Amino acid sequence: MTTKQIDYCIELARTLNFSRAAENQFVSQPTFSYQIKLLEEEIGFAVFQRSGKGASLTPAGAQFVNYLTGMREDLKRAIEQGQNFSAKYKDSISISLMVRQAVFFLPEAMRMFAHTAPDVQIMPKFQYENGVDGFLKGDTDVLFALKEQTRQLSNCTVHDLFESRIYLIAQRDDPLSQKNRVTESDLYGRTLMVGGGSPAALKAVQHRLIATGKIDYFNSADHDTTLTNVAAERGVCLAPGFLNDHSGQFAWIPFDCEESFSCVLCTHKDDKRTALQEFLCILKTLYVQAVAFPL
Repeated sequence: MTTKQIDYCIELARTLNFSRAAENQFVSQPTFSYQIKLLEEEIGFAVFQRSGKGASLTPAGAQFVNYLTGMREDLKRAIEQGQNFSAKYKDSISISLMVRQAVFFLPEAMRMFAHTAPDVQIMPKFQYENGVDGFLKGDTDVLFALKEQTRQLSNCTVHDLFESRIYLIAQRDDPLSQKNRVTESDLYGRTLMVGGGSPAALKAVQHRLIATGKIDYFNSADHDTTLTNVAAERGVCLAPGFLNDHSGQFAWIPFDCEESFSCVLCTHKDDKRTALQEFLCILKTLYVQAVAFPL
């Protein structure tokens, strides 16, 4: 199956007219029809039903074109990335992180690194759920993770980055936003958003608060849903400081507890590239210098 045949198939599925689809692809109708026929012979089933009025998708064809469209978009992006890379860079370092704000100083590190290694590209890759699996498969060079997630990882080197505390997130006009530190008793009578894939340390704090019987709770599917509920004044929530985007939309108040999160970067043991070590050094230095920065 060629990329032209893929494009022809997607276009015919869009127009359901052989003449119009061929015209849009700048080929003759016989050539267009022949390529569609070759594609169907290769995959072993009919994508289109032909009629005097044009064409219609078969049930199998509708599903096939749906997957084909996604595959074509992925291929287009891969080609564009390859073109960008080949034009300027000799090497690349990919870093997997769950959300953009997890490594707050990443943009600054990228800017600094560009001055020392302009021919090496830093490629962030956002994988909210499958970052560890992708890293283990070799899809990425660097993984942002919590230290607790690295205990079962083999053939990797763990680099300590920073310690992140637990914060209460509330509306900026919430009375709790005026406090320098929120305690358990401050939450009595309030509704706490819980769940959403919370790390183990955060779950422990949530369970401890709920066990008092003095705090209502509401299950939330994920962090974005939780923030939407906080914005809608349905409650407040606790979250790791590394999720703070520092946009100022919400108040992030330190919560009085012993639990925290050890945030680390993982690299593959056999990756000894000098550029990688330089990039890690820049990131670590930025975090060491940001002693007073809320994390």
